[in-house]
Amino acid sequence: MKVLVVGGGGREHALVWRLAQCKRVDEIFCAPGNAGIAELAQCVDINPLDFEALLEFVKYNWVDLTIVGPEEPLARGLADRFQKEGRKVFGPTSEGARLEASKVFSKDFMKRWGIPTAEYRVFTSCTHAEEYVRLKGTPIVIKADGLAAGKGVFVAQSFQEAQEALRLIMKERAFGEAGQRVVLEECLEGEEASFMAFTDGKDILPMVSSQDHKRVFDGDQGPNTGGMGAYSPAPVVSPEVEARIMQEVMLPFLRGLRQERIPYRGVIYAGLMIKDGRPKVLEFNCRFGDPEAQAVLPRLQTDLFEVALATAEGRLGEIKELQWRPEAAVCVVMASGGDPGKYDKGKPITGLQEAQAIRDVVVFHAGTAFNDTQVVTAGGRVLGVTALGSTVAEAKARAYRAVELIHFQGAHYRRDIADRAIHRPE
Repeated sequence: MKVLVVGGGGREHALVWRLAQCKRVDEIFCAPGNAGIAELAQCVDINPLDFEALLEFVKYNWVDLTIVGPEEPLARGLADRFQKEGRKVFGPTSEGARLEASKVFSKDFMKRWGIPTAEYRVFTSCTHAEEYVRLKGTPIVIKADGLAAGKGVFVAQSFQEAQEALRLIMKERAFGEAGQRVVLEECLEGEEASFMAFTDGKDILPMVSSQDHKRVFDGDQGPNTGGMGAYSPAPVVSPEVEARIMQEVMLPFLRGLRQERIPYRGVIYAGLMIKDGRPKVLEFNCRFGDPEAQAVLPRLQTDLFEVALATAEGRLGEIKELQWRPEAAVCVVMASGGDPGKYDKGKPITGLQEAQAIRDVVVFHAGTAFNDTQVVTAGGRVLGVTALGSTVAEAKARAYRAVELIHFQGAHYRRDIADRAIHRPE
């Protein structure tokens, strides 16, 4: 069987890496891919938003299944286009992807179906939004309505911070059209966790829990990024909490899809805030988390291709449950200096082979490229160094041992990934 993975980041490398271990997969293509993906798949120079070129490639090369990694192609209708041509695709249609592409749509959906989430208001006027902040007080969460690569969310601790965020989003249009509307939410307390599941709109199969680290600096300081690291499992998601998530979040989500006739075949990712064992949804995403996928997929024992194909064909119910490795996983993101702001590209990367020689370590490439015979930096988030271990602490130690072997000019990474799990109070 032939598979095309759409995207070129760390999440897509993790998908390709896992697919390369699947028995029925004979050939993997990736559009556009990166330097690490090129070791496992044939990279094709097609923009993920060039739907017609992707479709032509799939037809010409007799690709059996397309797996879409990033959110933007899904939001713009890649799955719709493929399904119209009778091509099997893993990823929701644009209607389903609105759960991520529009914070307003997502919050209204949650309200309609009784899914626990923060109190919120929607604004199209910066002035009215500022007045609401004066009324409600701070801290308050400010979100651009549309897609902003994980960077359109601000937790304002003062009115001045809220004012700056609103003007950045709505007046300076730092996130383009995503800033036409904003959602203002109450600031929830608790511990965050990521909960992903496969669904074909009829059945749902949960994955193991994980936790992301959004802020750029240690101690959750600095601006939000696409993610500086992740670990799995997240201790805050106990078996009791997982049962509550399924009952109060995932099953109402499925019921809403069915009642509103929204087709959905792919991954649903709930970003959660958990307090006293009770989950509330911060956001829904319509694809694998990045870097959560780099911590979760190495633990997956069930054949990923079989699960993705069953999902795309609407027969996920045939797979009763997923099997997982008992080990913990920790992923540490190595980023370019300056990310999430301006950064340089083209910096040579050394130590990759030495790092991967460590047992139970895999280095996922995110922003990399080839420059003649060298692997060089080509993005903000450059690598995701993932390690397995019998405990989270062991996985963390192994991951950082690998990180220390890798070098590129300006390399930046957090040193406290997974500390929240390791130092949890008894």
